[in-house]
Amino acid sequence: MQRFWQKKSLLIRSAISGFVDPIPPEALFRLAQSRAVESRLVLNEGATWRLEHGPFRKSRWQRLPGRNWTLLVQGLNHHVPAAERLLRRFDFVPLARLDDVMVSVAAPGGGVGPHFDSYDVFLLQGLGVRRWALSRQRDLRLAPDAPLKLLQQMRVEESHDLVGGDMLYLPPRVAHDGVAVQESGLCTTYSIGFRAPESNEIAHRWLDWLADTLEDCGDGSLPRDPDLGATASPARMPRRYIQNVRSALARLPTDPDAVAEFAGCLATEAKANTVWNPPEPLLSQAVFKRQASAQGIRFAAQTRALYDAKRLYVNGEAFEIVDMRNFWRRFADERSTRLSLSLPTPVWALLHSWYASGWITLGQDSA
Repeated sequence: MQRFWQKKSLLIRSAISGFVDPIPPEALFRLAQSRAVESRLVLNEGATWRLEHGPFRKSRWQRLPGRNWTLLVQGLNHHVPAAERLLRRFDFVPLARLDDVMVSVAAPGGGVGPHFDSYDVFLLQGLGVRRWALSRQRDLRLAPDAPLKLLQQMRVEESHDLVGGDMLYLPPRVAHDGVAVQESGLCTTYSIGFRAPESNEIAHRWLDWLADTLEDCGDGSLPRDPDLGATASPARMPRRYIQNVRSALARLPTDPDAVAEFAGCLATEAKANTVWNPPEPLLSQAVFKRQASAQGIRFAAQTRALYDAKRLYVNGEAFEIVDMRNFWRRFADERSTRLSLSLPTPVWALLHSWYASGWITLGQDSA
């Protein structure tokens, strides 16, 4: 972390010795047929690129050519427990930054073209051989007519062939182009990506969060101008009006505690396409309490949970943790926990509400 994180690329041979793919390619094709899964298909012939979005019909796989295509499946850890366990191996990076696992499965010659990411990424090789061309070039202009965000040109500075278990770490904005170079069969690469919201996005989300969380201060409507006089220039902005607006904006919370709460909510908010799986049938709170104390509980793979000195943040919501701080923090760190029947009633009520929403499930985590 000290030598390479957001500083320079790193090639790690046999990063995971004896690595086994979390899911076989044929199962990935089935996943890409589901509306609950974000998937894309990239086909290339020379300088011509095509992009198709899932879900795909089963017949689409039968019509694929023998070369030059790549299937991308996003959020694999939400659907495959082994991929969630793979993601957990990277929790030496704070979970606020960790995002998900994307897998690409490619025929010979397949790839997604020269591009760069605005976030850190680990590229772990599974089946086949992937040749990665890299460049720290400053020219990051994009091809104007491509269906993907492809670089106009790439000046290759180094190249590496990765085989099963090899891994490549890339800091943000490093140009890279990965091509499947095995002679036959399929190539799989697992991308462990990180969250990196841009400044404009954070600013917009801050304003949205304020709109949702601010309480009416009850001081009436603005502007206040009891001494307003008649005017011969009706279109001129009144100075008092501008002062009133400035005063209203000055009352918006900008204290460190409010910013910390917003940051926790932002970092744990689930993506818009996240699918939750509430239990069927839903256990009553009494039955849930008995079974949870016997089996333990774990966060669902889709659930994001973080904490700070004052609060627990789960899926974009903030919860005060005045009591039992060690319990909540350990649960967030380990993502599973055993439970005692003697836990306070409010704790059981909160856990049951999370269970009913599909945020937690019964059973211990096997990771």
